[in-house]
Amino acid sequence: MAEEAPAPGKMTMVAGIDESEHSFYALEWALQHFFPPSGQQPQQYRLVVVTAKPSAASAVGLAGPGAADVLPFVEADLKRSALRVIDKAKALCAQVADAVFEAVEGDARNVLCEAVERHSAEMLVVGSHGYGAIKRAVLGSVSDYCAHHAHCTVMIVKKPKQHSH
Repeated sequence: MAEEAPAPGKMTMVAGIDESEHSFYALEWALQHFFPPSGQQPQQYRLVVVTAKPSAASAVGLAGPGAADVLPFVEADLKRSALRVIDKAKALCAQVADAVFEAVEGDARNVLCEAVERHSAEMLVVGSHGYGAIKRAVLGSVSDYCAHHAHCTVMIVKKPKQHSH
């Protein structure tokens, strides 16, 4: 089946997800605010949900004897993990008339920015992990990177802090 072009006047939103609750909170937030249940009013966006699958070599991060033996197992595990993320997203997006789901190998920062280009998206929605300054400096923030490099509006959805009573 050929990939359908978006309906005229329909804008494209890319939502970046991983297995974290923060990314699913962001996806749910976007669905609530931009995708009215079918039938109420026409949906203005087509949704492209993208998850990045690290390569086995980068995930293992080791070279040397024995590394090659481990890679196929790591690869299978990463594939399963990406499929789980996509399945969960598909279940959440049942009300979206026009949705595409992709698992793309690579670093999340590049994968999301490339998806924006490929789909000519007007908006990118990502979650915020709420890392502290040190963890963010070490890991680098996907949302920060996308805010500076994606050629579209970037919406960073923060999960409200849970208040304990």
